[in-house]
Amino acid sequence: MTGTAMFDLSGKTALVTGARRGIGFGMAEALAAAGADIIGVSASMEADAGLLGETVRGMGRQVWGYGCNFADRSAVTAFAQRVTEEHPQIDILVNNAGTIRRKPAAEHPDEWWDEVIEVNLSAQFVLTREIGKGMLARGSGKVIFTASLLTFQGGITVPGYAASKGGIGQLTMAFANEWAGQGVNVNAIAPGYIATDNTEALRNDPVRQKAILDRIPAGRWGEPSDFHGPAVFLASSASDYVHGTILTVDGGWMGR
Repeated sequence: MTGTAMFDLSGKTALVTGARRGIGFGMAEALAAAGADIIGVSASMEADAGLLGETVRGMGRQVWGYGCNFADRSAVTAFAQRVTEEHPQIDILVNNAGTIRRKPAAEHPDEWWDEVIEVNLSAQFVLTREIGKGMLARGSGKVIFTASLLTFQGGITVPGYAASKGGIGQLTMAFANEWAGQGVNVNAIAPGYIATDNTEALRNDPVRQKAILDRIPAGRWGEPSDFHGPAVFLASSASDYVHGTILTVDGGWMGR
């Protein structure tokens, strides 16, 4: 398979968490444009998938919306069981749902730590384990985690987030080590500083905003559309020999 055909996702079904807005919406939109049907999931996702649904149906693809509270382990387990029963063949899993809590480490409460670790790391392990079983049985599948620059760096006033994203990097490689030989690709995308809800506080802080932009060689904040290409690449046969990789989409931040 050569040329654009290797990026064709026609006949595939992709489940994307955190798909209601931001990076997750952008990745789901790109996968649909490449031919995939979409299962969109978020804590407040409408049954018709809301704006995502309108966008995907406008491309002639099928779309289903599911709500799931990723901070609740029992809810995640129940969702995994339901979605695999209703959609026995999920070809692509994008683990993008996440949350962030900002407070200095010495003041960071236990409940914030627990919430961030549960949403950003534990829920993603559970979902990948359960959906991955079907991929392993079929001998094919693509799993994409959303990592972070804080997979590599410590950040400031976000200890739980940094720990969770460091864990995502290790989890990506752990799954890849076990599943690469069984036809399942597991990789991650590490976004840089992207104009989403998670970075609103930084963009509203004139000092941090300037410091961040001064370090980004591309000279701008990223946009959800910057993840269209990377998502399709890692979800398609174009990446069949790519395993355990963390692909930075950061405007050059990590190379600085």
